[in-house]
Amino acid sequence: MKNKNFHDMTRRDFLSASGAMALSSIAPMSMALEARPKSVLATSTKGMVTSPHELATNAGLEVLKSGGNAIEAAIAIASCLSVTYPHFASFGGDAFMIISDRNGKVRTLSGIGQAPGVLPQYSGAIPVRGPGSMLTTAANVDTLGKAFDISKNELAGTKSWAELLKPAIGFARNGFPVSPSERFWMDFRQKEMADLPALASNFMIDGKVPEVGQMFKQQQLADTLEMLAVRGYRDFYDGKLAERIAKGLKEAGSPLTAADLAKTQARIEPPLRVAYRGGVLLANQPPTQGITTLEIMGILDRFDLKKIPEGSADYYHVVVEAVKRAFIDRNQYVADPEFVNMPSAKLLSKANLDQWAGSIKMDQAMPWPHVYKHGDTVYIGATDSQGNSVSMLETVYFDWGSGVMAGDTGILWHNRGASFSLKPGVPNVLEPGKRPFHTLNPGMYLKNDKPHILYGTQGADGQPQTLSAILTRMIDYGMDPLTALSRPRFLLGKTFSDTRDSLKLEKDAGDQVFQELARRGHEMSVIPAQSPLAGHPGAIVIDQKTGTFSGAHDPRSDGRALGV
Repeated sequence: MKNKNFHDMTRRDFLSASGAMALSSIAPMSMALEARPKSVLATSTKGMVTSPHELATNAGLEVLKSGGNAIEAAIAIASCLSVTYPHFASFGGDAFMIISDRNGKVRTLSGIGQAPGVLPQYSGAIPVRGPGSMLTTAANVDTLGKAFDISKNELAGTKSWAELLKPAIGFARNGFPVSPSERFWMDFRQKEMADLPALASNFMIDGKVPEVGQMFKQQQLADTLEMLAVRGYRDFYDGKLAERIAKGLKEAGSPLTAADLAKTQARIEPPLRVAYRGGVLLANQPPTQGITTLEIMGILDRFDLKKIPEGSADYYHVVVEAVKRAFIDRNQYVADPEFVNMPSAKLLSKANLDQWAGSIKMDQAMPWPHVYKHGDTVYIGATDSQGNSVSMLETVYFDWGSGVMAGDTGILWHNRGASFSLKPGVPNVLEPGKRPFHTLNPGMYLKNDKPHILYGTQGADGQPQTLSAILTRMIDYGMDPLTALSRPRFLLGKTFSDTRDSLKLEKDAGDQVFQELARRGHEMSVIPAQSPLAGHPGAIVIDQKTGTFSGAHDPRSDGRALGV
């Protein structure tokens, strides 16, 4: 069934148009990947986009240049990332948006797939990879589709759904150069190929890991995207494509059914809010950890950071201690509010924030033995000359998700269901139809009720930590996005490469800072400067007085911000 706002066109016309676009644009874009310098501060007065992959960012930029709005640009970028950044993004995953229109009307979209109506029987823990981890439906496509409807119905959007998928189809059909990030994660998982069958069969070339820059094609995914472009986004859930997906999931061994797919809906909700330095920070509702980022920043709002030198031991200490306290609340409460009592108002209340801030001792660290949560994702930011803005994240949970394809669709399915617990009585215990706890939390900072900063990051447990660092640096210390993103960052807790519950800090923070933090009781670990462990955030700042935009994507990533 076609979406009511979908612009009709024949399949032949569409294939012809998308093929012509892709062939004409891939060559110059590919050259740009090698020729353009990385880690630059982008500026503009007409609009801006950012993402972790330059080809995807370029696709969004072209949408803005041709008169499209911020939502349309974000959809184009997200679709491209499902092709060009397959280790972190897929239409077989979830997605989140914060949207502000030109009048300052703000809403969030939380695209979280739910557990099946009939649960499988598990002995022991939920598998983190393979068919057993394909335990929730995928709401990314419905998130993009609902955003498309908002664009069309409320923002006078001029682009068709098919137009916005054209660049992604072109890259899937005709190829794109493999990124350094994809190559890194292919190499990193070589010893786990038996648990990740999709890698060997779908992301290698002639049985070998592709070289950085080598052209890579995904023909099955191109066919699927073409089908979505012609039939509309709900075909993913209750149409012919849904039938193919359900068949592929069943054959793979997933408990998800066609009925589960049909029930999948992204939620349009009001954002959570917390005051900070004369503005307001926004986040998605639970079961995301957006409330955790807001709680960290609400605690830090009780400290005069301008009197604390940025980059000093005092700076890292107070931010880390705020993180610890917000994580204690997160681990105790955050889950699907339709299944548990989720006290959002209490966690963001003045009394709770005051109490946590008052418990921080500047000369002593709180011990930290808490469980680390994994996850990988991509950040997308877009703002247009009319004042519309989008802050977005999409994810497959672990790098390469479940490691299993949904049949012959070319869609890599996520493993977000592995974040459920089987322990009775805990907030995130697995139940039929329940949405899992989500680490994703894109953000937006309002000044005078209008967007001032769009921000978000990759990094699971690291997301609130990374965001607290870049937000304090931009808001409290007045840094531009690139400077804020380039400064040393930390990660508290275990990682895939270090199982200690230590405070991992980038080496360029300096020996004196390491020694002083250790003296206060932090268990310190050194990680390299510009380490991927520190997240891959992106940010766009909107200067409301001058109407100018400035933005950057993390120098630790493959991405960049581009202005119109």
